[in-house]
Amino acid sequence: QVQLVESGGGLVQAGGSLRLSCEASGIISEPNVMGWYRQAPGNQRKLVASISNHGDTYYEDSVKGRFTISRGNAKRTAYLQMNSLKPEDTAVYYCTHKSPSTGWADSWGQGTQVTVSS
Repeated sequence: QVQLVESGGGLVQAGGSLRLSCEASGIISEPNVMGWYRQAPGNQRKLVASISNHGDTYYEDSVKGRFTISRGNAKRTAYLQMNSLKPEDTAVYYCTHKSPSTGWADSWGQGTQVTVSS
């Protein structure tokens, strides 16, 4: 079982930046993938970015060139650097972790609110 704790959300003006962090604890096996999803009111939860333990990354089209996902040296931490934020980026952001030990099912953090004002 992997536990995830996110931090770094908050309120920022359009054009500003925020950095989200996610710390994973528990039994971490490899290979694995950590990701960030977001969910705005009335919308479905959607994958924003992901990164494997080897450093392979994925970005949803709307955040390409603005967001950067990375992992810490110990591979237990994932970061999401968000630049040039837009009001449409406002959502609850969730960290996820998956690996073959869970049948590639995602473990979820509790979420952190990101609000971008215009």
